[in-house]
Amino acid sequence: MFDPDDLEAIREGRDRWDEETYGPTVERFGERKSEFTTDTGGQTIDPLYTPADVAETDYDEDIGFPGEPPYTRGVYSTMHRGRMWTMRQYAGMGTAAETNERFNYLMDEGQTGLSMAFDLPTQMGYDSDSVMAEGEVGKSGVAIDSLDDMETVFDGIPLDEISTSMTINAPASVLLAMYIAVGDRQGVDREELRGTIQNDILKEYIARNTYIFPPEPSMRIITDIFEFCAEEVPNFNTISISGYHIREAGATAAQELAFTLGNGIEYVQAAVDAGLDVDEFAPQLSFFFNAHNNVLEEVAKFRAARRMWYRIMDERFDAENPASKQLKFHTQTAGSTLTAQQVENNIVRVAYQALAAVLGGTQSLHTNGKDEALSLPTEQSVRTALRTQQILAHESGAADTIDPLAGSYYVESLTDELEAEAFDLIDNVDERGGMRKAVESQWVQRQIQDVAFERQREIDSGERIIVGVNEYEVDEDPKEDIEEVSEAEQRKQRERLQELRETRDEEAVEDALAGLKDAAESGTNVMPHIIDAVKAYATTGEICDAMRDVFGEYQG
Repeated sequence: MFDPDDLEAIREGRDRWDEETYGPTVERFGERKSEFTTDTGGQTIDPLYTPADVAETDYDEDIGFPGEPPYTRGVYSTMHRGRMWTMRQYAGMGTAAETNERFNYLMDEGQTGLSMAFDLPTQMGYDSDSVMAEGEVGKSGVAIDSLDDMETVFDGIPLDEISTSMTINAPASVLLAMYIAVGDRQGVDREELRGTIQNDILKEYIARNTYIFPPEPSMRIITDIFEFCAEEVPNFNTISISGYHIREAGATAAQELAFTLGNGIEYVQAAVDAGLDVDEFAPQLSFFFNAHNNVLEEVAKFRAARRMWYRIMDERFDAENPASKQLKFHTQTAGSTLTAQQVENNIVRVAYQALAAVLGGTQSLHTNGKDEALSLPTEQSVRTALRTQQILAHESGAADTIDPLAGSYYVESLTDELEAEAFDLIDNVDERGGMRKAVESQWVQRQIQDVAFERQREIDSGERIIVGVNEYEVDEDPKEDIEEVSEAEQRKQRERLQELRETRDEEAVEDALAGLKDAAESGTNVMPHIIDAVKAYATTGEICDAMRDVFGEYQG
């Protein structure tokens, strides 16, 4: 991008500055730290960046224009000038009725998309009256035992007017089937249903451990969802390939990129191997990234992600549809950075993280509540989190021009560095036979664990400052007005489930579950059979048990 003679003059000027100006000052006064690195220590940060640091960058090949390959500057030509990102606050309260109330509150406050959190039993494919659900019903999100619960959650909410993101993985097929069934009951054409299921099982083996079935049948269910939705629910995003939890487990920004896109490669390859046309399903793939504290590193990460996915889909999979090569992503601010100490500080952390997501060109955003280190967020903290996005959108000016940090010598250089390191990791994964095998061998998990261990050592030693935790501490009572799910509410959910079992058509349930088992055994697409079971009011646990009988359970 620069004239060679100009670059040489800049290099000479940089050397002179280093020797005559910068060097003597550092020698006399020193610097704050002996070494400056990005947030997770992946890249060394130089004191100054110049055009020489991006001398090898080709504007057309590496940066380009918004809405055009390689999509570094955004997947849409107008980005946030044309339409603001979707403000999608994550919510799920103990019972279906409480969640419906919270959803309506958020919509009244200006939220433009719903995002649904599920309790741990639902995430693991257990009903609320299962012994495995004891003490966990409604704790980390809403309990969904049957279509009856899903109908209650969306009572009065027209599914043709709202998009819904569901953070669900192992039983994603079941919850998607329930959502489709609610739409059918509302008379909504399936082509009008919009939203996303997370459906990213590989990251569960890597980071969260809320899996049910072994990797191979889990991948088969995912490809069944791809195939079914391409035909029946074409505007619903069939997977949100999630780096969020990988980063929460301790990964660096480069590892988050590599392992997230590596999972994406694995899903695309599995679908292609199953006979699906890449351009039929790839446009509905979406991604889910973490926004951490280091604003400039995060912006560079998002820009690198778009460019990498374009190159992967173009070069590895020969995709022809431009939409197949466009990485669209949701962002959530980093839950692992929230502290129980001085919870008001979390509002500031979330605001900076949200800024990074917007500057990086996210399509939708969730901002965490200040009290999420303690419990489910209160209504007040959710409102503050939503207002953070609204102030960013309407008062900060951050969304008024596209990719405003493009051309920064530092940001462009860091974008290149993150991409190079991430592709090196992907090459390493390829040598191990792909992400599924790299996960099954625990190689991926060990890479992340090593980083997480070192990060904790830095915090414990004071090398890494966490405001309010190991520096700038105050004496305080950390107790907040927190949301809690009572035993009475959990008991009410179990009673509701018992009543459902007593009033439904048991023969219809048994027939639907038998049909599902046959489909699972024969290799037939399971989705139509799951929808049949859902509509017969078979429970989440019963449907998952039918598949457990065929596929088995993963023991880790």
